[in-house]
Amino acid sequence: MSFPLLTVTTVVPAVGAILTAALPPATNTRSRDRNKVVPLAFSLATLVLACVAIARFQPHGARFQLTENHSWISQFGIGYSVGVDGIAVVLILLTTVLVPFVMLASWHDADPVVDDSGTFERNRRTQGFFALILAVEAMVVLSFEATDVFLFYVFFEAMLIPMYFLIGGFGDRTKGEDAKQRSYAAVKFLLYNLLGGLVMLAAVIGLYTKTHTFDLVSITTSLQNGTLHFSPVVENALFLGFMFAFAVKAPLWPLHTWLPNAMGEATAGVAVLITAVVDKVGTYAMLRFCLQLFPQASKTFAPAILVLSVIGIIYGALLAVGQKDIKRLVAYASISHFGFIILGIFALTSQGQSGATLYMVNHGVSTAAWLLVAGFLMSRRGSRLIADYGGVQKVAPVLAGTFLIGGLAILSLPGLGPFVSEFLVLVGTFERYPALGIVATAGIVLAALYVLVLYQRTMTGPVKPGNEAVGDLKARELVVVAPLIALLLVLGIYPKPITDIVNPSVNQTLSQVGRTDPAPHVVNAIGGGQ
Repeated sequence: MSFPLLTVTTVVPAVGAILTAALPPATNTRSRDRNKVVPLAFSLATLVLACVAIARFQPHGARFQLTENHSWISQFGIGYSVGVDGIAVVLILLTTVLVPFVMLASWHDADPVVDDSGTFERNRRTQGFFALILAVEAMVVLSFEATDVFLFYVFFEAMLIPMYFLIGGFGDRTKGEDAKQRSYAAVKFLLYNLLGGLVMLAAVIGLYTKTHTFDLVSITTSLQNGTLHFSPVVENALFLGFMFAFAVKAPLWPLHTWLPNAMGEATAGVAVLITAVVDKVGTYAMLRFCLQLFPQASKTFAPAILVLSVIGIIYGALLAVGQKDIKRLVAYASISHFGFIILGIFALTSQGQSGATLYMVNHGVSTAAWLLVAGFLMSRRGSRLIADYGGVQKVAPVLAGTFLIGGLAILSLPGLGPFVSEFLVLVGTFERYPALGIVATAGIVLAALYVLVLYQRTMTGPVKPGNEAVGDLKARELVVVAPLIALLLVLGIYPKPITDIVNPSVNQTLSQVGRTDPAPHVVNAIGGGQ
């Protein structure tokens, strides 16, 4: 029996979460830091395992590799079945790369806070915060690995629980109206996603009644060889059930309203976990489950989903321009970026889907870099309001410089990672839906507006009162930011290692949907079309 690499990649953070939660309560700063080293070590071990998985993955080999299949609830056709394609293995690597940086950036986010009288304003088990992060990592990784629909559903829903406590129990505020806002954001996050999950559960049950199995490979094989056939009404209904849940998680306009509240009230590290890690499960599931299980329905509803994606691109960017809160600005910017990702997926072209997958990676890295630097700034000043800042580059030039680079990545500056992915998405969209591609490009202009205006208001000009003591980045913070910026540069200059892994899986997905890229339009020497 071969080594169960994928299972171990999930078990390591899960065991880390349990051991971290079981650590004795810290009594001083030294013991508290020691308790934080344990979860960080488990997250780094998980990253090593993910690197081994991607090294062993053969892009031009079998569709699903490193597979494991074990019977779970045999009478209902439920099994523990895991495997990765090129898209999944890249997103697992993204997740395992970001989690250690989130931990380092959040090193003091759950420490006790003492007011001037010496009374604890916040006294929580610090290790509980890091245990919850590891629990989220384990569930996200298993969601990317699952090739059993029921297994995927269980962890797609289960990850909501630790995220709820991270938002509601470890947010930025602790008292009065701010505590109420944090609780409201956590409950809204949970209810929206539970509603999506309940709709998906009905669709999962409906799928089983037609197929009598939850095995993704068996179902898609039967669809391809013609031994399984859905009526158009049934396929459309099942597709919508799955798509609704994924659109809530993604989030796709108009099901996005939980995200600004959740990101606004979470710590900067948890906000990165939401938008750069957890939300990627929604867009990934569109590729793995919606397109592969329901190919005809995917083509039927693609134009409507593309319209919603373009609305999300423009809507998110416009609202980002008008925000007064830094984290809510990043949240609306992410809604716009998720619009680009979903646009690439449902354009149903190889360039669009390759760009969408690469966009998931680049958005995760760029948002982490931008938002974590913003978190360092907000922790120094104690405010999320843009109006409270100004002239920061004079007192913290390295912080301002890294914030600028992160922002330039967000607006897809050439030479940084997101530019390549956004370009591919737009090219893929233009091939089949040129009008939507033209409208979507407006999101690029608006991104430049909200990024540069934010930088101008916070970093340039005279130093505003209250900002004089804002210090520059410390060693731990540089360890967080520098590798993320380096990764953005590498992905912007040489994305080929990622696209080489992703492209075969994209082509196989398009083949299952029955789509090929439109034939190129050839123009003769005189200027006429042929």
